[in-house]
Amino acid sequence: MASLTDYTSYADAQTQFSSARLWDLFDGNRQHLNIAHECIDRHVGADRPAVIVVHADGPDEILSYREISEDSARFANYLLAQGIRPGDRVAIMLEPSRAFYVTLFGTMKAGAIAVPLFTLFGPDGVALRIEDCTPRLLITNAAKAITLPPRTDLRVVVADAAFMTGLDACAPSFTPATEADSLAIFQYTSGTTRQLPEAVRHSHRALVTVMVAALYGTGLRPGDRFICPSSPAWGHGLWHGTLAPLAMGLTVGVYAGKFDAERLLRALQDHRFTNMSAAATHYRMMRTSGVAARYHYAIEKLSFTGEPIDSETARFVEATFGRPVCSMYGTTEIGVILVSYPGAADFVVKPGSLGKPVPGSRVEVHDAAGNPCPPGVTGELEVWRRNGWIATKDLGRIDEDGYFFHGGRADDVIISAGWTMSAVEIEDAILKHPDVREAAAIGVPDALRGQVVKAFVVAGRPDDETFAREIQDLVRQRLSQHEYPRLVAFVAELPKTPAGKVNRKILRERERSGASAAA
Repeated sequence: MASLTDYTSYADAQTQFSSARLWDLFDGNRQHLNIAHECIDRHVGADRPAVIVVHADGPDEILSYREISEDSARFANYLLAQGIRPGDRVAIMLEPSRAFYVTLFGTMKAGAIAVPLFTLFGPDGVALRIEDCTPRLLITNAAKAITLPPRTDLRVVVADAAFMTGLDACAPSFTPATEADSLAIFQYTSGTTRQLPEAVRHSHRALVTVMVAALYGTGLRPGDRFICPSSPAWGHGLWHGTLAPLAMGLTVGVYAGKFDAERLLRALQDHRFTNMSAAATHYRMMRTSGVAARYHYAIEKLSFTGEPIDSETARFVEATFGRPVCSMYGTTEIGVILVSYPGAADFVVKPGSLGKPVPGSRVEVHDAAGNPCPPGVTGELEVWRRNGWIATKDLGRIDEDGYFFHGGRADDVIISAGWTMSAVEIEDAILKHPDVREAAAIGVPDALRGQVVKAFVVAGRPDDETFAREIQDLVRQRLSQHEYPRLVAFVAELPKTPAGKVNRKILRERERSGASAAA
């Protein structure tokens, strides 16, 4: 019988998909399944690399399935010797590297719960998460270890060369014995440290669920050489960028260190990657680097997630790689629900669209009363789950062809003098100015209009009143006479979440703080 990976068309996705057939992609079953076995151990005979770590500084690091399998088994045996038992949490704060993959998969082999932590968290950010998930061990590097406050209930382990060599004393084999519903990973969303995001608790079974996004959101198929530069501390980099492609036995490219667009472009050429999924910010940085034309690419499929991609960047991507960039929309809590089916020759990618629902999913746009909105009318995106509608907290609309379009977060809507405006649309218009590198729009209080639009702009030329008027006039021309930023602030950089999204919440908080101080 054919596998779901044998089908590439949109039409086949609608007729051939079933949740039951996802299980055919794995060795495990609904009772017993282990992520480490599915992603690593069963592929040890592969004649291709498992992971290519593209380092911002230094040579690339190439890891085989066998190497990760044996070393992660050693780490699992090490954990048992340290008294770590199934259900205990092990926090891992490392950049992509041999040590990261060995400890990540070794933790799950042992039945413990892996907790990836972003390497740029400061002491307070780490402390909040440690207090929330109470790990027994925290695995990190020497530089981070000395910044952490001492705790009597937590052992910090530095995964340096000596530690990795010491693992050779442990047996290189380990047979996982986890149930499919056993917890495997605690995933923190990319919020700020002032308000701790809740950890999403994933079981080993979640690997089966994420394959829907793998098949139709990133378009993964056997033979792909896949790369995702997003940090594996976040959902996109871990589940879509690491676990799903490894479960298919693919060669996976990852990025370690401070992001540099040219370094990534060079890696695309050197390693002949054919499939890339990245954040919208990554693509924008490739565009503004001005060096993309220096390299040659083998790219066949492209996807993005995290936030909408502006139209100028979308055009750059298609011109550079010869393929449209496909949206993949979802949240950490509900998973991926809207995709543009990269690799499907019969699916038309509409510019600016979030695509259409993944097979087997119901997504609708609802008004305030919970009724479906007609085409062209903005409402809240909701997904049907467990006999009820779940709100995504995002706004959107559909068109006559059933494509979904993003309208921003529910709290990113700006209402001025009775007009409802989208921060996303205003930002997209501003980014069409050739001298604008980044832009963010928020609503700020105004005595006459209730709110007015304020734009924060990162630019490649000196700021002055003429430049500000150019931006305002451009938005008037592209959108409407009332839908433009009445206030323009030029800034050196925009606040972002650790996942790379522009953080409008921080901009709004700064404006409120500034207004309070002035009052």
